[in-house]
Amino acid sequence: MTGANIDVEQVLKITDPGEMNRSEHLWGDRLVINLGNVIAWFFPILILAIVTQVIIRKMGMNQAWLDDLQWWLYGIAMLTAFGYAITTNSHVRVDILHANFSKRKKARIEVFGLGWLLLPFLLIMTDVLTHYAVSSIAAREGSDSPNGLHGLYLLKSALPLLFVVAIISTVATLSRNLAKLNDPVLWRMILGGLPGFWFMGERAVYYALWWIMHLSNPELHIRKVAREPIFDYTVWYGLGLITIIAAISFVLNRRADSEA
Repeated sequence: MTGANIDVEQVLKITDPGEMNRSEHLWGDRLVINLGNVIAWFFPILILAIVTQVIIRKMGMNQAWLDDLQWWLYGIAMLTAFGYAITTNSHVRVDILHANFSKRKKARIEVFGLGWLLLPFLLIMTDVLTHYAVSSIAAREGSDSPNGLHGLYLLKSALPLLFVVAIISTVATLSRNLAKLNDPVLWRMILGGLPGFWFMGERAVYYALWWIMHLSNPELHIRKVAREPIFDYTVWYGLGLITIIAAISFVLNRRADSEA
């Protein structure tokens, strides 16, 4: 690599991280980067809102809706930036060792960090925040201030959606790092992110059983549905589901390799 190319990469890291290693990007990477480029315009609007609020507050004309707007803009922009940083590898690394590792060793570390540590957290938060958003929507939650932004449920509904964006970013980045080690077929993706995929399997089984029980026993109180004995084993049902999917992927992959 020439010095000129190194200079170009250094400039890209600062000016437009989304263009770094663009040839390796998957559809999920480009989705997150394009969304991040749009949401980035929230920051100058946020600065304008802050400056405006400071000025009019000094004039004795405080506007609660401007305070709420700042939280809205900041919350959406920062959560979008979370997924953007994962995709572009532009987050801060407090690490004195990683930079000197080989590409394969870096890839193995990334696979473990993304698949076994980050992905489960994102999935758990998405599940929790989905219930949080549904409760807010049901209550038509608004601002505490009479002249604030009263569609607070809209902001809370955006939280699980933005965590889904971060999940897309994580899975795409996980796949790119797996590709540096081996072909990132489905069964390897499952192994690379086993805790997260296990959680997804458990949640899929849990919600499927919940709706089956709820629809087949309408007289059963909605709060008692999940207390049925069958729900004590959803963790293992989820593991079984993911194991079956991985096994099918492995067999199909081996068959494709033998026919090639």
